[in-house]
Amino acid sequence: MKEMVLVSGGAGYIGSHTAVELINAGYDVVVADNLSNSDMSGVEGVRKITGVDVPFVNVDCCDKEAFRKVFKQYNFGSVIHFAAYKAVGESVIDPMKYYRNNLTSFMNVVELMREEGRPNIVFSSSATVYGEADELPVTELTPRKPATSAYGNTKQMCEDILRDSVNAYEGLKGISLRYFNPIGAHPTALIGELPRGVPQNLVPFITQTAAGVRECLSVFGDDYPTPDGSCLRDYIDVVDLAKAHVVAITRMIEDKNKTKYEVFNIGTGNATSVLELVNSFERVNELKLNYKVAPRRPGDVVSIWADTTLANEELGWKAERSLDDTLQSAWAWEKNVRGIK
Repeated sequence: MKEMVLVSGGAGYIGSHTAVELINAGYDVVVADNLSNSDMSGVEGVRKITGVDVPFVNVDCCDKEAFRKVFKQYNFGSVIHFAAYKAVGESVIDPMKYYRNNLTSFMNVVELMREEGRPNIVFSSSATVYGEADELPVTELTPRKPATSAYGNTKQMCEDILRDSVNAYEGLKGISLRYFNPIGAHPTALIGELPRGVPQNLVPFITQTAAGVRECLSVFGDDYPTPDGSCLRDYIDVVDLAKAHVVAITRMIEDKNKTKYEVFNIGTGNATSVLELVNSFERVNELKLNYKVAPRRPGDVVSIWADTTLANEELGWKAERSLDDTLQSAWAWEKNVRGIK
C-alpha cells in the first residue's frame, strides 16, 4: 500500500514540481488547488512527466467544509501546504487579502488534520522570516526579524501556528522548510514558473525579456553595500527544492524527526548577486538581455543566503543542480511556453 500525500496548491510552480518528485519517490499524490494563481497546465504537466493520472480537486482551502470533503474522499496521511498568495509588493498594498487567505487556509489544514487524524505536515515557509539578518549566512537559529511585508508576516505567523499546534495536540508532527529563492524549471520543460501578469520574481522577468514579452528588465538598485552594488540572494533550483519536501515527508513517516516540530533552511549556501545572475543567464543561453538599473524597490533586503548545514546533515538533502543548468532550464521552459524554437 503506497503512502498518499495531499499537495495543497499543487497546481502552482513549486507544488507541481514537488508532486512530480513525490511520485518519482513512490508516493501517491492528490492535488488540491483553486487555480487562483495557476491553471490546469501544471497538473497536466505532472501527469505527462510521470505517466500517472494524478487526481485533482478544485477547492479553496479557505472554505473549510468544502476542503473537508477532500479529507473524506482521499486517505492521505501527510500534507504539503503550498496554497497561499505570494506577491510581496501586493501584500504591502493589500495586507488583509494576505492575512485572510494565507492564515485561514493554513488554520483549516491544521484543524482538518487534527479532526480527521492525519499526522504529518510540511509547511512552505520562506527566508523572508529572517528579514535583514545581522549575521550571514543565516542558520535556523538566526533570530527572526519583524517582517517587511504582510506576506512575510503570514509566513512567520503560520510557522508559529504550526509550532504551537504540534506541541499542543497529540498525533501531529510538522516541518517548516524555509526556502530561499526558487528558480528554474523541470528538465523536460513541461512544467515551470508561469506568473500571471507582470512577473514579481527576477528569473521569469529575465526569461520574458529574452522572449520579447517584456521590453526591458529592471535591476532594482546598484548602490547596495555588496561587491557589485546589486542585492545578494541564494538561488535554489526548483527540482532540488521539490526533493527536500519528499525527504521531509519521509522523515516524519519513518519517525526520524528529532522533535515534533522542526525547521530547515532550503538553499544552496551560495550568494549570487542580481547582476551576476543576469550575466550568467546571458552567458549560458548565448543571448543579450535588454536591462537597465532602476531605483531600489521597497521591502527588498540587501543580502540573504543560507547556511544549509542542518538540512545537509540532518535531512541528508543537498542542492545538486548547478546555477548554469538551472538558468538553461528556465529558458527552455520559457521557449516551450512561447513556442520559440
